[in-house]
Amino acid sequence: MLQIDGLTKIYRGEVRANDDLSLVVSEGEVLGLLGHNGAGKTTLLNQVAGLVRPTSGTITLDGRDAVADPAFARRVCSLQLQAQAPLTGVTPRQAIEMLGRIRGGGRQRVRQRTDQLLAALDIGEWANVPGERLSGGIRRLTAFCMAVVEPGRLVMLDEPTNDVDPVRRRLMWQQVRQLAADGCAVVLVTHNVAEAERSVDRIIVLDHGRAAATGTPAELRLRASGDLRLDLTLAAGLAPPEPPSWASPTTVTGNRMVVPVATAEAQQAVDWAQQLLATEAIVQFALNPISLEDVYVGLTSTAEEDHDASVAA
Repeated sequence: MLQIDGLTKIYRGEVRANDDLSLVVSEGEVLGLLGHNGAGKTTLLNQVAGLVRPTSGTITLDGRDAVADPAFARRVCSLQLQAQAPLTGVTPRQAIEMLGRIRGGGRQRVRQRTDQLLAALDIGEWANVPGERLSGGIRRLTAFCMAVVEPGRLVMLDEPTNDVDPVRRRLMWQQVRQLAADGCAVVLVTHNVAEAERSVDRIIVLDHGRAAATGTPAELRLRASGDLRLDLTLAAGLAPPEPPSWASPTTVTGNRMVVPVATAEAQQAVDWAQQLLATEAIVQFALNPISLEDVYVGLTSTAEEDHDASVAA
């Protein structure tokens, strides 16, 4: 559905928002874009949607050149922007139905789809409340509904769960998966790594406009050092303990020490932590499976170091 090759966007002649990016998204797939602020995620979506012209590279949507035909891109794509939708003077129901009609949906179908979305996200009680009286979370959910009431074949969502409460975030993720089940290709930007791990098919980690890593959540976890993570809370005023020979490289931040651990070394790790606890070198410890968030932090930290080294050179 979407193929991007060598995409580069340079602002003011020097800032590379995207730097030689390539990716493919298929129908029925949910692709997550992770990255720090300024990594180039929103710029990428805006180029695909025909709102920003690339400096170089190609964007192919459903077999057509989206750069040469941005009007086609805007027809094929549904985009939820990161900024809150302007809802002053309209209710969620009015805003959702209006967007559905603008995108070519029939009146009856749009009304039915609007009712379905309001119920699925449990926001029906606010359906007829003026937009200026809505909370940030309900406004965000309304914007999501506006983007998907009559979805294009490619749906792009920029931080769709911002301000949304945990219960309705889960409901939204269910709707994202339903879009994929219905045959849409979905690209979403998020900072919520834990939720992304449960809800996306593949992930691209962006750093300084480049792809630092690509793969399924399981594939990315294989890049981590160790299968487990030993978290130690250090006692106040004491230096971090010397890691044992079997431990992978550790990190220390404030009073927290993190030790990657291979599964085969799990018992030794627990024994060592219990010894530290008995001697009051640490306050507490926990041994957990490596998470995608751990991998993400490691990837972006490594990419940051590589970027700084190249700039210095």
